[in-house]
Formats: sequence, structure tokens, C-alpha cells
Amino acid sequence: MKQLHFLYNIMVSIAWMGLQVIALFQPKIKLFVSGRKKTFSILQEKLSPNTKTIWMHVASLGEFEQGLPILERLRSQYQNHQIVLTFFSPSGYEVKKNTNVADVVVYLPMDSQSNAKRFLNLVKPELIIFVKYEIWPNYLAQLKKRGIPTFLVSAIFSKRQVYFKFYGGFMRNSLRTFSYFFVQDQNSKDLLQSIGFENVTVGGDTRLDRVSEILQRDNHLEFMERFKNEKLCLVAGSTWPEDEEILINYINSVQEPIKFVIAPHEIKPAHVEKITSALQKKVVCYSSMNDSDLESYDVLVLDTIGILTKVYSYADAAYVGGGFATGLHNTMEPAVFGIPIIIGPQYHGFKEAEDLVDKGGIVPISDQVKFNELISKLIANPAKAREQGTINSNYITTNVGAANRILDHISEFL
Repeated sequence: MKQLHFLYNIMVSIAWMGLQVIALFQPKIKLFVSGRKKTFSILQEKLSPNTKTIWMHVASLGEFEQGLPILERLRSQYQNHQIVLTFFSPSGYEVKKNTNVADVVVYLPMDSQSNAKRFLNLVKPELIIFVKYEIWPNYLAQLKKRGIPTFLVSAIFSKRQVYFKFYGGFMRNSLRTFSYFFVQDQNSKDLLQSIGFENVTVGGDTRLDRVSEILQRDNHLEFMERFKNEKLCLVAGSTWPEDEEILINYINSVQEPIKFVIAPHEIKPAHVEKITSALQKKVVCYSSMNDSDLESYDVLVLDTIGILTKVYSYADAAYVGGGFATGLHNTMEPAVFGIPIIIGPQYHGFKEAEDLVDKGGIVPISDQVKFNELISKLIANPAKAREQGTINSNYITTNVGAANRILDHISEFL
């Protein structure tokens, strides 16, 4: 096992050197590298050495959303503690680096032994929360050595993961450093128990707590009132080119008076122009719309970020992108509004999507023909559409409470 640890450390060093070279040519990797070079100076500047600290680590934006209900409760209940939030990915850090739920937000330095020691010497955490998948052997070994309570929350495991393979001993040892696991489902608990772990509870998915709170906000958007104009509205969120091809083909052929909102994952002008130029219906972009005549447009393209969740509240049905490409995006945000949801075929590994496909609230499509047929059925049978939407909203309301269950346990260590 020591040989594997030695090999792992060599691989980390090689990866860091390689990333510094790639950063010369790739802007996203440049953020990854340059941001980490600032971590220790930021910690030295902003942390109070005499104040107790709670540390949460997330990979990216999705894991941040899962951790957020816990962070908000920690912030409220433990006001005498300072909170450090670390990210692995630039796509999470660059969006949330100014969040007010933490006192310090930084990139997590690469998982080397020296970085782990230096980081923990500066932060001196009283308690640590890792979210979902984040398993970093050197950090975890140091936390175990220092006797610091360490939790993995909203975790989900599958047989495909290395921990459950005959050759996964090194990573299983890293799992043994955790004080406790809060997993999303019974299958994850069973898998952990199959390799000897009993310190595990089915806590649920904290994202459901997060999305349930959406209904308590003011989701009114005047421009959507004008645009929708009491017509049926399909909102397509976080779309990729594969999704957009199907959507555009349908929009160009449909005869019914339906309104469409497309919120592409990529909002660079060139990509937005590609979408608008392919549409044969009257289309307007959010950045250039005029409220006075919005009702005359058939398609609204959201070339902005931060408002999609509210826009979902105006949808009669939603299409969530990524299921044909890099990975399915968040289906819970439209689900909370009680509307039927359509996705691409690649949704396995996304527990909430798998659950709702089984229940019938989310329907996957594999091609243009299936999409067209499904939309036609939703239009022709409003009662069936409402039934599917109710399945989605009920799924959320009956599964909230994960954050409180987790806090009840970890508060014993604070």
C-alpha cells in the first residue's frame, strides 16, 4: 500500500507540472493553476488564527448547490465560527468566489503531502465536510492523523467505482479516514456495508432542500409575463448543440401557438448567433429585448445567466439539456414547479433523474421523432401533463430534510 501511495504522489506531481504547461494555452486551465497559486496567501490574509473554523470542500457548482443548505444552516447556527469553502474546479470557484455563505473561498491546492500539511496548518479546521465524490488521499490522511472529524455528505456510490473493485484497496483506505458517511440512497449504504463500513446513514440529497426553497422566493419576471402572454410555454434549460438541433427543428415545424425559451449552456455571442440564425420563427435575445413588444415573439433566447430558475416557473413543460452530450444538467429546478420534464437518453448515474423516469415525471427521448411525438402528446393531453408534473413536485416535497438530518449529527462535534 505504501508503494501505491508513493506512486499516487508521483502522479500528482506530474499532473501539476503538466497542468502548468497546458495553462499556457487553455484559459480554463490557466484559472485552475493561477488560482491555486494564490490560495495560501488568501488564507493567511483573511483567516483569523484565533477563531474556530469549519471547512467544506466541493468539486464544482453542482456540489456547491448540494452543500449550500448545510452551509447556510452552519452560518446561522455557528456565528462564532469562520467558514472556509474550497473548490476544485474553476467553473465552480469563478462563479461563487464572492458568496457570502463563507468567510474565505479558495481553490483547494493539489493533493500533495506538503500542500495538505500546509493547508491544514493554516486553516486548523474543527470539522470538515466533503461533498459527494471528493476523495483526496493526502488531505484525508492528514485529517485522520490530526483526529479532525471528517464527513462525506450527499454521497452516492455505484459498483463501477474503484472502491468496490479487487484492486481498489488504496482508495478504500482513504474512505476509512471518514468519521461518517451521509449517502443519498440505500444502494450506496449497502455498497459501503459490503466492504465493511457501518458508519453510514441514508441522509438523502441536500439539493432537494435547496430547490424546495425556490418556491418561497419571488419568482415573478415581468418580461416573462409579457413574452408568454398566457400561451403554452416550453423552457429548454442548459442546452448543448445536440439538444438545440432537436429543439430548433421542432420549433421551425410546429404550427401550434407555443412559446419557447432556450437557455443555452454556451452563451458566447457566436453560439447564440448560430441558434438565432437557424430559427425560422420570430426570435429575440434577452440582451436585446424590448419589453413593449415581447408578446409578438415566438422564441426567447436567454443569453445570460442567473435567471433560468425563475423562468422555469413560467413553463408548462421543460427540456433539460446535457442528456445527449457531456452530462445531464439540473432537473430538480424545473421539477419543483410541478411541470413535466423531457431529457436526453444519457441520464444514468443521476439518481433523481433515474427515480423520476421510473415514476413517469421525467421522460427521456432518443431522437427527433420521439421528441416531436412527446410534445404532441403533452399538448393534446393537458391532464396527463399535469399528472407528470405533480409526480415531480411530490418527489421533492416528500424527500426534503437531508440538511437538517446531517446537521443534527455533525453538531455533536462542534
